[in-house]
Amino acid sequence: MKLPFARWLAQPDQGPTPPRAAKIILGIGNPGPEYAHHRHNVGFQCLDVLATDLGARFEEGHRVARLAHATMDGVPVVLAKPKTFVNRSGEAAAALLQRYRLAPQDLIVIYDDLDLPLGRIRVRAKGSSGGHNGLKSLIDHLKTQEFPRIRVGISRPSAWDDRLRGAAREEAIIRWVLSDFTPEEEEAMAAVRQRVAAAVQCVVSEGVVVAMNRFNNDKNFV
Repeated sequence: MKLPFARWLAQPDQGPTPPRAAKIILGIGNPGPEYAHHRHNVGFQCLDVLATDLGARFEEGHRVARLAHATMDGVPVVLAKPKTFVNRSGEAAAALLQRYRLAPQDLIVIYDDLDLPLGRIRVRAKGSSGGHNGLKSLIDHLKTQEFPRIRVGISRPSAWDDRLRGAAREEAIIRWVLSDFTPEEEEAMAAVRQRVAAAVQCVVSEGVVVAMNRFNNDKNFV
């Protein structure tokens, strides 16, 4: 009999011993090709660039995520795209940390941010969810806000109305994050994803404080 997802996720991992990893780099996004180009999937998109740079390839890997293993400046890392939807990202993150026997501080999360201009990135060592459902799920499941993250600006629609409240506001946000970048935005975002990949490598090799100083004042955004 097939277990409900939550109970199935809680079962002990009986798979083969995974390759060693010192860091998990987790992108937030929705699984499936229909979501691949959405603004909400910028975390997955940045992982694709990083995997290409590292010569890594995503495999089905774990039951809760597609994984790519690589070495970054001598540090073994695993890139992870959860198979859970955005608002259940924490389930996948918790399972992966358990599998690789790592702490939340060994997790680097990449996700979209409505409150940053398109193309601006922000590296943070810790912090609240800022209203992002994926971050809320991570904090709920990991029981801490103390894990590094890279916020990638997707801005708000040009016609955004700050007077929107309640369901109308939520609906407008959902429509926006589940829309594709325009061709002009997509052209600009190619460089942004490369900068995110560079920021991740900086966090891994030099630490989050160095990455914050180097990338948070970057004026070369869209």
